[in-house]
Amino acid sequence: MKVIDRIKDTKETLFSLELLPPEKGRSIEKLYNAIDPLMEFNPININITYHQQEVVFKMINHKLMEKKIVRKRPGTVAISAAIKYRYKITVVPHLICGGFTREDTEDALIDLNFLDMHNLLVLRGDPPKGEKRFTPEEDGHAHAIDLIRQIMNMNKGIYLEEEMVNATPTDFSVGVAGYPEKHFEAPNMKSDLEYLKEKVDAGADYIVTQMFFDNRKYFDFVDMCRAEGIQAPIIPGIKPITFLNDLQLLPQTFSIELPEELVKELQKCKTTPEARQVGIEWGIEQSKELKAAGVPVIHYYSLGVSDNIKSIAKAVY
Repeated sequence: MKVIDRIKDTKETLFSLELLPPEKGRSIEKLYNAIDPLMEFNPININITYHQQEVVFKMINHKLMEKKIVRKRPGTVAISAAIKYRYKITVVPHLICGGFTREDTEDALIDLNFLDMHNLLVLRGDPPKGEKRFTPEEDGHAHAIDLIRQIMNMNKGIYLEEEMVNATPTDFSVGVAGYPEKHFEAPNMKSDLEYLKEKVDAGADYIVTQMFFDNRKYFDFVDMCRAEGIQAPIIPGIKPITFLNDLQLLPQTFSIELPEELVKELQKCKTTPEARQVGIEWGIEQSKELKAAGVPVIHYYSLGVSDNIKSIAKAVY
């Protein structure tokens, strides 16, 4: 079933989560161990992220550099299929611009369509680790909206080979990302909202926000979206504090702010278990307020850790 249809059919606040594929050489059992404790909360869907491979360049003599892959995660399509058929649940694979040509994208979409997976979260994707600017592949997409347009064309039966005979239309539903604190590359919030509206107008059905720790930022973001004419459902994304170094790592990595009260509580912590407990308590209060406000779904970013999300969900759902 499509995520957007579940949202429209249900008045209560639903539960969803997001997982990272295991790194190459690691077992899928780690993912199963993260999912199993959360199935009691009947997640509407499970999102599976996609990541470009990480590379470094090593000097092999005084003149030549050799490209070495240092980290790679297995194909999101395969991981999504494994989870879909193990748990009989809606899976939302992420599809990104980075690392894909338009033909690569079409091939991935054909595979997903064959596997009866019709929900996607479409993103441009971040630059590879160590690079400051995003560079698309040759004949790839530079922006998420271009990727959305390719998907919408396939939904109409329009493939890259325009003269293809008896091309089967696909039936994909697309979600996109929204940024309550502005995407770090956008010059201002106004322009960021204009880009978001373009994606919704191009065919996106709903929006999932970047993580935030101050609900007021989410509520203000929804108000700004509505004022801009964006009427799609806006799903809040929550990331519980998990590790002691999240205090520094999350703002640096995701260009977000942590509320002063949360920072003060985390600064008192001496160990990761203490910080995790603060994160659970903060996540419970955030989630309760969002649920009371009638948000359609609360989407939890797990990054592979689910015990804290289970504690939050038990208190909220």
